[in-house]
Amino acid sequence: MELQPLQGTSRGPPTANHAVIRLALGLVWLLRLLPLPLLACSGKALGVLAYLLIGRRRRIARTNLRLCFPELSRGQREWLLLRHFGALGRMALDCGIAWWSRPARLRRLVRLAGQEHLAALDGRPYILLVPHFVGIEMEGIRMSMDFEGLAVYAHQKNVAFDRFLLQRRLRFPGARMVARNEGVRPLLRALRGGRRLQLSPDMDLGARDAVFVPFFGIQAATVTALSRLARITGAVVLPMVAKQLPRGKGYCLQLYPAWDGFPGDDEAADARRMNAFIEERVREMPEQYWWVHRRFKTRPDAGPDLY
Repeated sequence: MELQPLQGTSRGPPTANHAVIRLALGLVWLLRLLPLPLLACSGKALGVLAYLLIGRRRRIARTNLRLCFPELSRGQREWLLLRHFGALGRMALDCGIAWWSRPARLRRLVRLAGQEHLAALDGRPYILLVPHFVGIEMEGIRMSMDFEGLAVYAHQKNVAFDRFLLQRRLRFPGARMVARNEGVRPLLRALRGGRRLQLSPDMDLGARDAVFVPFFGIQAATVTALSRLARITGAVVLPMVAKQLPRGKGYCLQLYPAWDGFPGDDEAADARRMNAFIEERVREMPEQYWWVHRRFKTRPDAGPDLY
């Protein structure tokens, strides 16, 4: 059980918070040994507990659902919110398999679909567009088993957990991670060197390098990195969505056809196209999108805070 990175950090000695993280990771490490259906039930129970205890994230997700699904009744949205937390809890326990289990079990848990779309690229450089659905952690580690690639990540607030997570994400030789604050040059080098690049640009990162375009009818600050990198490198965009399957049957990484005519001449139009694609996938499985993120935090013209 490899939890050594949590023994301390360069910022000081272990804290009570580190002890809590070690305990939680130890539980995830242990529970990964359960059969998948039982692990899924345990994860949903954990999600219900998180729904009851983590009020701030519950309020953020509730606000997002109210903004994006006004056609639903309050009761319907609350049921969707509870299902979302169940999916999050299940994902949290499934990560034990991604982080520690043997490759054979991870392959059984996370399967690839639509590989004909990848074959159709015929060796051209590509950017894998992977929106923030609950299976994104499973997707990244599973893909690094078979494909050399580079992904962008955001540092965690807790330094010890940040080190642990980076170590686990690099457990297979195909993985390489670049922090968001390292800029665009490592991404360009990766694409030009033949590596796939994975981007998940569907989060609110502020107004810098972003345009305001609709997402579920709400103006959302949307970064334009996808179209800019595709334009500079000539890479094609290949979407992939990680789908959590029912009844503990694992995950499906669904590849979609590469986008024709992308990027276009208008970055805002490219951003609208990306958001429209993600919105279609969200409507197919709304409980699995990452609603606990403040997607509409940045407002046009410094408008009122929606949260």
